[in-house]
Amino acid sequence: MHKLSIAVVFFVMAIGAHALELMQEWDKTFPKSDKVEHAKATFKNRFGIELAADVYKPKGASGKLAAIAVSGPFGAVKEQCSGLYAQALAERGFLTVAFDPSFTGESGGQPRYVASPDVNTEDFQAAVDYLIARDDVDAGKIGILGICGWGGFAINAAAVDTRVKATVAATMYDMTRVTANGYNDSEDSPAARKAKKEAMNAQRNADFKAAAPARAGGVVDPLPADAPQFIKDYHAYYKTPRGYHKRSLNSNDGWNQTSFLSFINAKILAYAGEIESAVLIVHGEKAHSRYFGETAFKMLKGDNKEILIVPGASHCDLYDGGSKGAIPFDKIAEFYRKNLN
Repeated sequence: MHKLSIAVVFFVMAIGAHALELMQEWDKTFPKSDKVEHAKATFKNRFGIELAADVYKPKGASGKLAAIAVSGPFGAVKEQCSGLYAQALAERGFLTVAFDPSFTGESGGQPRYVASPDVNTEDFQAAVDYLIARDDVDAGKIGILGICGWGGFAINAAAVDTRVKATVAATMYDMTRVTANGYNDSEDSPAARKAKKEAMNAQRNADFKAAAPARAGGVVDPLPADAPQFIKDYHAYYKTPRGYHKRSLNSNDGWNQTSFLSFINAKILAYAGEIESAVLIVHGEKAHSRYFGETAFKMLKGDNKEILIVPGASHCDLYDGGSKGAIPFDKIAEFYRKNLN
């Protein structure tokens, strides 16, 4: 090989292998707890993508702890809901890690702002790899927690990863179902799916010519007068100081438009009925997404499966508690203590 070609190869390798730049200052949407220790971490998934994470550990804890990996919602970053859940569970005695999924937030992966049923399920498994390798974690006491779209990925991960002993899916979406079928299965027809596929494949053509993927847009802003209540709820979280974050896709320009093609052909809950480990599904009574969690619960088998419906709570109330303190952190912690043994 020519010397110049060799130099180019090593330059490209060096660019691809550069270290992630992690924000060291506290830039979360929630206050820092004085009951936990916080640190940054990175780890790679089996696709070679480096993931960025925040580690939360009970202050003064010693010995090997039960540990929980947390991610979600779909289009959010670890500085939002997943970090809040991770910190709250660390206050209750667990070592936790909240991570940005591949292609988003501070995590690596190109192109940016892509989602994948396979890669994002693997992200949970990579977090399990990381936790098991820590000296302060009991490798036999590993749990995962997914919020919104990552609730579905968490169940999918539990179906394939026998190292996971307990799973919580909070205010969950099945992203493959809603993509293929629309909300409440209102678009569940070959014709409707064909129209979606044609639109996204046309966008692929445009993206290739432009050498850049078009973004789908985050949560709509300003709100249309006829916006349904759940869109208003998303806006109230992602587009206001309550939950806005500069790296959040939902707070800004959203996913790539073609990102959802792979979701049409996938069914992430296909093997949920084979999960032998414990699963807790938590949903708000008034959540527009409640049917996803209830369907998933019906698929689960065994006496170690639970569903908890939070009275009066909407989908986004389980992001940060809303004004109601709606997230049942004590119940979630009790579930993990019972099943991570």
